[in-house]
Amino acid sequence: MKQHTIIWILSIGLLLTMIIALGVGAFSIPVQDVLILLIQKFGLMHDVQVDETYNDVLYIVRFPRVLLGVLVGAALGMSGAAIQGIFRNPLAEPGLIGISAGASLFAVLIIAFETVLFVGLSQLLGYYLLAFAAFVGAGLTSFLVYQLSKKQGIPRVTTMLLAGIAINAFAGALTGLITYIADEQQLRTITFWMLGSLGGATWDNVIAIFPFILIPLFILPFFSKPLNAFALGETQADLLGMRTDLVKRWVVVLSTMAVGASVAVSGIIGFVGLLVPHTVRLLGGVEHRYVLIASAVFGSLILTLADIISRVLVAPIELPIGVVTALLGTPVFLYILMTEE
Repeated sequence: MKQHTIIWILSIGLLLTMIIALGVGAFSIPVQDVLILLIQKFGLMHDVQVDETYNDVLYIVRFPRVLLGVLVGAALGMSGAAIQGIFRNPLAEPGLIGISAGASLFAVLIIAFETVLFVGLSQLLGYYLLAFAAFVGAGLTSFLVYQLSKKQGIPRVTTMLLAGIAINAFAGALTGLITYIADEQQLRTITFWMLGSLGGATWDNVIAIFPFILIPLFILPFFSKPLNAFALGETQADLLGMRTDLVKRWVVVLSTMAVGASVAVSGIIGFVGLLVPHTVRLLGGVEHRYVLIASAVFGSLILTLADIISRVLVAPIELPIGVVTALLGTPVFLYILMTEE
């Protein structure tokens, strides 16, 4: 009962935060006008007149940005909880299996060498080239880590962890090398992308990543029972009849799909996949069906709140959202660690 209550409270908090997020920014929209415009979409209150500029800003600029934040936050939160489940480690997060490092490497490759090596792809994909490259990079590095973790055809969690560390270091070194030889304009683009932002949100972006995030969000909760068994250890989970190799494979694939799509459109956003599941477990326990769903809702809430802060803290300039999540997450995480001791 407590877990259901927590999910409901988080959901209501997310809804209220979304309404606030639709109104704040360099061009503010009063909350009552936001509500009226939303209600009018359901065919009600058409006799109430609202500034047409508010309508354009709300549905062309703010709504896709808020929806993108909700999708990315949910993807990072639930994927973080699932990865922590298979690693049996509350300090694990999706970047541990190379998702973020691979996405960064391929994105930096495109930024630095688009006009030299990727002219054909640029003409084919246009605006979506960077997002496509980041998604492919995330998938390839995760696949490589997964393949390296196999021993006698069975993926080992410990080996996966070590392979992830090695691939992350290698991808990070290549990213650093490319960054070093980039020119000033490319360096600014690389830095901005790696700090994370929802500022480029459009309806096209939201529609493009929607299936890649919705599918993992729908399927991952069905792995809650095997993930609960994982807490006892892989051997015990096998004795309970769980196909641990199959569980690991699907959790890695689905998490990579969700996080890869998120990183492709928003850049690198840290701490959400790490801190959100940890906090959710402290609030309501370790049962994974609750942890996965609550992490998705809480991740959306945290990222939407961080986006609000990024827009208003030094308005009209926007802070990179990755900076905000790190500034919010670091002290909270340190407090949790100290109070647990």
